[in-house]
Amino acid sequence: MKKINFSAGPAILPASVIDQAAAAVRDLDGSGLSILEISHRSKAFDAVLVEAEELVREILGVGEEYGVLFLSGGASTQFFYTAMNLLNPDETAGYLDTGSWSAKAIKEAKLFGKVDVVASSKPSNYDHIPTGYTVPEGLKYLHLTSNNTIFGTQFATFPETTAPLVADMSSDIFSRRLPLERFGIIYAGAQKNLGPAGATLVIVRKDLLGTVERQLPSMLDYRVHIKGGSTFNTPPVFPIYVMMLTLRWIKEQGGLEAMERHNERKARLLYEEIDRNPKFRGTVANKESRSLMNVTFVCTDEADTGRFLAAAEAAGCDGIKGHRSVGGFRASIYNSMPYEGVETLVKVMQDFS
Repeated sequence: MKKINFSAGPAILPASVIDQAAAAVRDLDGSGLSILEISHRSKAFDAVLVEAEELVREILGVGEEYGVLFLSGGASTQFFYTAMNLLNPDETAGYLDTGSWSAKAIKEAKLFGKVDVVASSKPSNYDHIPTGYTVPEGLKYLHLTSNNTIFGTQFATFPETTAPLVADMSSDIFSRRLPLERFGIIYAGAQKNLGPAGATLVIVRKDLLGTVERQLPSMLDYRVHIKGGSTFNTPPVFPIYVMMLTLRWIKEQGGLEAMERHNERKARLLYEEIDRNPKFRGTVANKESRSLMNVTFVCTDEADTGRFLAAAEAAGCDGIKGHRSVGGFRASIYNSMPYEGVETLVKVMQDFS
């Protein structure tokens, strides 16, 4: 039985992308070399980088005022990278605290400048996206985590502010349309919607760079990587190649508008079953804060938890166990999750009741 991958990450990829990547591991486009062994300075990989960047720009509508980078280190590296490149010690950055990842970003930013936690949902265990707050004037930037994989919340809209937005979009990048012009930096680990772990996509507005007083190590300076075309050092070649294939797939599906419709349809099916079925309860207090990527829920009777997990796994639903810090269940339904996969999980829930 083929398993349906509901894992939060590394996560499901399109079947066609996996097939193409597997073929390239043996022989990249008839070159006689594996994608795993080609030089990052070769014409073959240069073509991969060029196409990957062109697809990012085309699909998201990224203009030349932004640099597009493919780096290593994951989103966790970007927690300090962004602050180090943008924030002087006497300047203040705003942060929205909506989960574990934003809390870690706040901790790292405090090493480089002043941090104003503008709003937080921590008192209620991050069960909603904060509303009703006022963003102060004079911030260098406002940081947010657009989607929270652990707690199942997501920004449906983005805050109004004169400061540029800096966003960790690791778990919902390319899942919907964005007001890109409002963002100064977007960064995303690849392992949710883009490819295997090991590569990080960074989109950075060039005019924001070069404003800090500190000396930056070359490897931690966005300008160095922009100038080097993401090859200042050896980049993660295979993950970038798979990202390129996945971006091709997103374009073939119809781009962000099609992804948005697809993801809304899947999420609606699953949330309707959670709300209808007395055996289950959603964990996000405000329905407007519900994530389209990570659907979190629990059994109404905790004694059912083990039995339901076993039933789901028997039906081929893999990876639905909730994060160890919160328990319960989490169905991650990223771009590549087919509607039929969600239908299978819903059928298990119906049979269980």
